[in-house]
Amino acid sequence: MMRLNINGKLHELDIEPEMPLLWVLRDELNITGPKYGCGIAMCGACTVHVDGAAVRSCSLPAGQVHGNVTTIEGLGSPDALHAVQKAWIELQVAQCGYCQSGQIMSAASLLASNPTPTDAEIDAAMSGNLCRCGTYPRIREAVKAAAQTLKGA
Repeated sequence: MMRLNINGKLHELDIEPEMPLLWVLRDELNITGPKYGCGIAMCGACTVHVDGAAVRSCSLPAGQVHGNVTTIEGLGSPDALHAVQKAWIELQVAQCGYCQSGQIMSAASLLASNPTPTDAEIDAAMSGNLCRCGTYPRIREAVKAAAQTLKGA
């Protein structure tokens, strides 16, 4: 049995330690916000936080997870969205939406460690998250808007 704390809830799971965290989330726990994109940690669709750090869940064996896991479902709540989630909605960032949970998780991690990132820092931090729709200018603006919201909080 393996114990994982996901979105503030402790789960006991009968899984192999080599199973990627993404499949634990999606297949074992029905947490579908993190998406499967490439399977080799290159696209960012599967990004979650482990103790606040953005990680690619498709290549992280569950047995190597030591800390609290947060997915897009646990980042905010319907009554209290995270500042990045609010900015995404207000600036209409999403088009197809497939990459958005990973993008949001990477942006939230960036702002937690760097509350006032420059455009170059935003681009560098988000460069590992691919968006087929090409909403990169709106993503950058949403990160800046969220930074301003968090600064005022």
